Amino acid sequence: MSRRSTGYVGVWAEVQRQQQRQLEAEARQRRQEAQQARAYQRRAAQTRREYRQADALRRTEELDAQVASLQGLLAAGCHAPAFRASSLTRPEDIQPFAPGPLAHPVPMPDCNQYQTQSGWTASRRAQAQAEARTRFERDWHAAQTAEASRQQQLASYQREYRQWADAQLADVRAHNAGVVATTEGVRRLDPDSVVEYFSAALYASTAWPEGFPRQVAAAYDPAARQLVLDWELPAYSIVPEVKSVRYMSGTDQDKETPRPAGQRRALYGEVLAQCMLLVLNELYAADELGALESVALNGFVEGHDPTTGRPGQMFLATVMASRSSFRDLHLAQVDASSCLADGLRGQLSPRPDQLTPVRPSRRPQEVGNRVVAHGSDEEPDLYDMDPVAFEGLVAELFRAMGMQAVTTQRSNDGGVDVDALDPTPIRGGKIVVQVKRYRNTVPPTAVRDLYGTVQDAGANKGVLVTTSGFGPGSHTFANGKPLELIAGGELVDLLHRHGLRGRLGEGGRPAAPRPTPSNPPTRLPDDYNVLGMSWTGSVALDVCALVCHGNRVLSDDHFVFFNNPQTPDGSVRVLPATEPDKAAICVSFDGLPAESDRFVLVAAIDPEVNPDADLSGFTNAGIRLLDPEMSELGRLEVSDGRPLETALVLGSFRRRSNGDWEFVLGGKGYTGGLEQLVQDYGIDVE
Repeated sequence: MSRRSTGYVGVWAEVQRQQQRQLEAEARQRRQEAQQARAYQRRAAQTRREYRQADALRRTEELDAQVASLQGLLAAGCHAPAFRASSLTRPEDIQPFAPGPLAHPVPMPDCNQYQTQSGWTASRRAQAQAEARTRFERDWHAAQTAEASRQQQLASYQREYRQWADAQLADVRAHNAGVVATTEGVRRLDPDSVVEYFSAALYASTAWPEGFPRQVAAAYDPAARQLVLDWELPAYSIVPEVKSVRYMSGTDQDKETPRPAGQRRALYGEVLAQCMLLVLNELYAADELGALESVALNGFVEGHDPTTGRPGQMFLATVMASRSSFRDLHLAQVDASSCLADGLRGQLSPRPDQLTPVRPSRRPQEVGNRVVAHGSDEEPDLYDMDPVAFEGLVAELFRAMGMQAVTTQRSNDGGVDVDALDPTPIRGGKIVVQVKRYRNTVPPTAVRDLYGTVQDAGANKGVLVTTSGFGPGSHTFANGKPLELIAGGELVDLLHRHGLRGRLGEGGRPAAPRPTPSNPPTRLPDDYNVLGMSWTGSVALDVCALVCHGNRVLSDDHFVFFNNPQTPDGSVRVLPATEPDKAAICVSFDGLPAESDRFVLVAAIDPEVNPDADLSGFTNAGIRLLDPEMSELGRLEVSDGRPLETALVLGSFRRRSNGDWEFVLGGKGYTGGLEQLVQDYGIDVE
């Protein structure tokens, strides 16, 4: 039989059991709290992962939307409403006069409200009536004074409002009159009005996304009804560098996948082409008065020249589009790059991401050159000016442009006619100037001599100023060097801009004397260039030349090929090629007919030597520009041939408005050989 423990031992055992139960309860509580904390952390971590994943997805969707917006820039822009001058007019709605509290008169006191109760005595009643009358008169005078003050303030406020309203109405009417005057100016083909109108059309356009630049410089040629403008294009950074974003839960970080360089470069080129086409579309859509027959558009970005490191405008695209050629395009469906390059014969930089420039065909300042180069009869003729006076005029021009300039002594000048110093920080410095009062094209040797003078003198820049122009050899040599060539037309424009006077002959730039077709020369002209062409591969080619006005050859006699080895005036002729060239053509750019503005070089398969060949073997092609001593002045790259094509336009030299010639890369191929090619230039093939 067991005995129940009593006494201290039992009490002690019970206390121990209670403590044990308490400890177990506390342990269970801690375990529950720990479980709850872990569950909370899991839920928080899950929520954070979901948030980070959603944020990464949102960023990716934003990148995709940005790319889609860039790809659809042209299609979306074509749906924007066309600009109309009427949208600039302001309504004559002036805010009405609102006097506020001043509109309400001050209430006058009512004498009936000042009646008093009768007093006990007659004297008391008389006294009360006198006091009431005194209060009424005091309040009445105060109200009259307040009302007079209100009316005075109201009249002053009305005068101020009328002055403000009249000024507002006059401003609106002046603005609307300016819009009407600008519209009438466009109707009259006034250059300033045309430039102002179409600049407003581009600035007011809703076709451009937020963040796209809208910097423009423009000029108008009323004779040709051509608008010439430089338009700022978006920088390479407009294309997102990141393709997608993914959240990595293991490292708790966002991983950005870069966009492939080729994809980004291609998209940027597409954006630039779309911008060029969109500008053309905006301009022609806004031309309700028919002021534009064509548009010469140059697209640039602000950057640093990769060859010199100098800041400036880098031209990445250029096109000259006539109204007739642009009218037939369906922009919402075109491939922008192909439309710009092939459909409109424009140029797009092959590497816009690296700011590889193209040469603009016509610049706004050249329009001014063409207009002001004629001058007036009262202005001095630069051709007839004394040489010393002409150098002094050039020095005065540099001083008017903010520089320090002096003419040098006639002897021991080291080939320097004017010493100039540009005080502008960073880009300024010493400038040596040579002055050539020529009528014929300045030879490339003069440009090379100037470069040597710049190096010997330790100058920052060399400037060659002439009354004539420069040939392709001069421009090729000066490219990338600290040299600036100022032709006669540009010189006259600079003089006029800075308040000086000068003109070039009676009608601008007199034509150089030319040989007559009836007496074709038997020897090479004195001033000429040799174009030596080379390529890899064994394919035999005929290299030909066409002297054109626009896209039309002047005549069948101006198509130089194996059966017609020279033009009637001898300005273009075929020469025997010397190593490393496989073909050579001689051209005197000064001797080309005055009506010509293009000198086109083409190549075609020789069907007698390679009857089954195509131009796929025509690669690594180039043109060497040579002087009469056969010294190489520069090298021009041309496009490779493509399979199935049997004729190719290598490129063309185009006459600028100041008389200079520049090379424009070709690339258009033909499967029908030379016959199909020359038909494009107006030659009938029987």
